[in-house]
Amino acid sequence: MSWVPRSLLILAAPLLASVPVGAAAADSAATPIMTVSAIDSIGIPVTDMERAQTFYTTVLGFSKVAEHEIAGDAYEHLYGVFGMRLRIVRLRLGAEAIELMQFMTPRGRTLPVDSRSNDRWFQHVAIIVSDMDRAYARLRESGVEFASNEPQRLPDWNPNAGGIRAFYFHDPDGNILEILQFPPGKGAARWQQRGGPLFLGIDHTAIVVASTEASLAYYRDQLGLQVAGRSENWGTEQEHLNGVFGAHLRITTLRAAQGPGVELLEYRAPRDGRPIPADTRATDRWYWQVNLRALAPDSRLGAAINERTAIDSAGLVTLPDASLGFRSGVVQRDPDGHAALLEFGP
Repeated sequence: MSWVPRSLLILAAPLLASVPVGAAAADSAATPIMTVSAIDSIGIPVTDMERAQTFYTTVLGFSKVAEHEIAGDAYEHLYGVFGMRLRIVRLRLGAEAIELMQFMTPRGRTLPVDSRSNDRWFQHVAIIVSDMDRAYARLRESGVEFASNEPQRLPDWNPNAGGIRAFYFHDPDGNILEILQFPPGKGAARWQQRGGPLFLGIDHTAIVVASTEASLAYYRDQLGLQVAGRSENWGTEQEHLNGVFGAHLRITTLRAAQGPGVELLEYRAPRDGRPIPADTRATDRWYWQVNLRALAPDSRLGAAINERTAIDSAGLVTLPDASLGFRSGVVQRDPDGHAALLEFGP
C-alpha cells in the first residue's frame, strides 16, 4: 500500500477534554452550512464481530442495542464501495453509543503494524471511568494489549488538564481506546460519579489533524459544532500516554448539543506523523467514522459538497428504509481524510 498525502478536494482527541471556553466570536460559526444537532455515535472497524462484541460488553460494560446487515445499490453509493455487505452492531455505554462495523465483503487493507498516535489516521474514543485503578486492573486481568506503559496523571502545572488520569490500550482488532478519569472540578458533572458503574460513558472521540484552523473551518464553520475547550499538553506524562517521544499537542474540543465531543489533536512536535492514504476506502482497517445527525439538507449542502468537501458518497443518498435511524445521508471527508457520515431524517 502507498502511504502518500491525501489530495483532498478542498472544494465542497486523547487528551484531553479541556476546560470550557467563553463564547468568543472566533469560537462560533456565524453562518454554518448546516447545523449538526447531535453526534450520534462513532463507527469503529472490526474483523470478527462476535469477538468484538464480547470484548466491549464483558470487559468495558457496553450493552447491545441493535444489529443490522446492509447491502444493495443505495448503500454502495453511500459508502462508495461496490458489492459491499456491511454488518453493524450498535452498542451503548451510558448516554453514548458506538457502532462496530464489519465489512463482510469486500475485505479492506490491514492496519499498519507500525502505526503511532501521531499518524493522522489515528482515532480513538475516550471512555470515562469512575475509578482508574479498578479499571486498569480490569483491563490487565482481561489481557489487553497496552498502548501506554501505564496510567498517566497529567501534571498540575497544566491548568486545563492537571489531575486527569488516562491510559491507552488496544481492542482485539488493534483499535486504540482510552480510559480517562476526571478529578473534581473537571469534566461534566456526570463524570464525577464514584462507587457506581466502573465504565460511565464516552466523553469524546479524538482525531489527529495537520492544522487546527483547517479542521475548524470544516467542523465549526461548515457543520456548526461549537468550540468547547482548549488545552496544550506536553511533558513526560503526555509522551508516555501517547507512546510518542517528545509529544507536544495542541488540543481543541468541539461539541454539538448532544453526544460525545470531537477532539482535534494537532502535534506541534514531532511533525513526522504520516497522512491518511489518498486511496483510503471505507473497507480499510484504519477507517473510523463519526456519525452526525443534521437538520434537513438544503441547497447550501449541495453547494458545500460540490465546492468545498471531498466525499465518498455519490452525492446525497436516499436509503430504502429508515432501519439505521435515518433516511438519507452522505459520507464526507474532513481536511485530513477522517470520515463523517451526515445523517438526515428519518
